[in-house]
Amino acid sequence: MLDLNSSEFLNDEQIREICPSAFTSSPSGDVTKHYTHIPTSRVIQDMRLLGWQVVDAKEVKARKENTLGFQKHVIVFRNPEVTIDSKDGDEVFPQILLTNSHNGKNSFGFQAGIYRAVCENGLVVSKEEYESLRIRHLGYTFEQLQEKVRDMVVKLPLTVESMRKMKEVELSQEKAIEFANRALLTRFTDDNIESLQIDIETILNPAREEDSGNDLWRIFNVVQEKITRGGFEYTYKNKRRKAREIKSFIQDHKINEELFSLALEYAN
Repeated sequence: MLDLNSSEFLNDEQIREICPSAFTSSPSGDVTKHYTHIPTSRVIQDMRLLGWQVVDAKEVKARKENTLGFQKHVIVFRNPEVTIDSKDGDEVFPQILLTNSHNGKNSFGFQAGIYRAVCENGLVVSKEEYESLRIRHLGYTFEQLQEKVRDMVVKLPLTVESMRKMKEVELSQEKAIEFANRALLTRFTDDNIESLQIDIETILNPAREEDSGNDLWRIFNVVQEKITRGGFEYTYKNKRRKAREIKSFIQDHKINEELFSLALEYAN
């Protein structure tokens, strides 16, 4: 699972320890002659020049020896000077998630995220809110990166507006239960969910006082935290089990994005 709530900025040595593929100096032998190898480490340095520091990094586990060092990975950036302050004191820090690989299968992908300080909860903004931005491995310049980052920062008011709408929408108990049930489908399939017995009240029960309330924003954050971090109990084939934390950053990213999209449905 991505540590979207981290507040520590990582140096190169720390990043290399948890995500060595970001520093691969040459591409996989499977790439075409048109492929331009730009190590993720170079983009990290350029992002720092723009004020964005690394707070987390992850890579997919290489299943074959010849894929080691070229696999998909993600780097999470935060700029301490870019914040979203709301009137109710709910402070949020925008984040940028960079995904890449060195096997020719992925462009540099940029996805918006947000970190909510009050509950140390990280979210990935849906594609409905921020269209994914990409830079192909056919040439790369600092100016290109600067333009992409600028585009994402310019769209921050969209996120502020979405947060405002979610805070203004009050969900009835019936609607909150409906939301939680639909949210569970981001983690479990339709077939799986029918075989599970889950006390939906435990999914809606906030872990802290600050998240108590009936507005969509708080309910969304409570449900997102339960689904990604696990810890809730369920019954499967008459056996009581506890949901585990999502470990795969790809699955975690997908669930987060789908949950944000679901929340937007209830806000609009």
